[in-house]
Amino acid sequence: MLSLAAGLLLIQINSAADELYKYHDANGNLVYTDRKPTSPAATIEPLSVGLESKAPRIEIQAVSDDTKWRLVATNECLCVVEFGGEITEAHNLNLADGVTFHQILAPRSQQALLEVAHSPRSGTPMARVAWKGILGAPGAEHSPPMPYRAPFALGASYKVTQAYPVRLTHASAADQYAVDFALPDGTPVNAAREGTVINVKHDKYMGAATPLMMDQANMVEILHDDGTIAIYAHLHWDSVRVQPGQHVRRGEYIADSGSTGFSTGAHLHFAVVRNTGMSTESVPVQFAGPGGTAITAQTDALLTAY
Repeated sequence: MLSLAAGLLLIQINSAADELYKYHDANGNLVYTDRKPTSPAATIEPLSVGLESKAPRIEIQAVSDDTKWRLVATNECLCVVEFGGEITEAHNLNLADGVTFHQILAPRSQQALLEVAHSPRSGTPMARVAWKGILGAPGAEHSPPMPYRAPFALGASYKVTQAYPVRLTHASAADQYAVDFALPDGTPVNAAREGTVINVKHDKYMGAATPLMMDQANMVEILHDDGTIAIYAHLHWDSVRVQPGQHVRRGEYIADSGSTGFSTGAHLHFAVVRNTGMSTESVPVQFAGPGGTAITAQTDALLTAY
């Protein structure tokens, strides 16, 4: 998820599968892979990722010329991003180790965080930087105009498998108030609140209970008008129906449930987060009940969408 972007080196990493394949193995199991099978008996079906949009670029890069070295932050997101970090090691620069920086960038903007003089005679300028970027304006206050709609079809009821205060897999401040719903694979997921899509991930197709899969969940992130961000995660491969920049209505069909990323089975992970100042924290959420009542999700209880 992009609620936190971070880096240790001045490098840009883009990861996306260029080609995907679907086939049945010798035991009849359906396999998705980014490596073309070599078995001559396999009936291979190439797959294409239908959604053309990519995650917004949120990064820090070094730019230099004959006289200046600059540390430049880029925010391609449709929301505010707060950057912060420090120079942990500098070479051939008039810059001391331990220098810190902090800047809030407006949506779709770029700005120099640091600028120092540089002489080509001193050698190639190099710096190691530890940084992070937090999505959302710092200090955003959660103020929904009404209780959230349960994020599935009206009239449907699904079991809540984890909700606060249970924190089996919701151990961090960013997900302590998240709610997990036992949505079967391929169940339509609907927007719980109106907002603007700021990020999607749609090309992952694997899930497992290992930390290596933490960043492999397909998801949609939607910015609300109070500055909070809703996260819909573990979505089914290539099922996302919205793109960054798109305005979605409350109840709009946005994707299908799945089991991608750090997951042991099909479900929907739903959370609303805010930037508290260089830190992402989830907030308690209430859902609409019968007659306009507000309901707090309870672990092992059914929740119905009204």
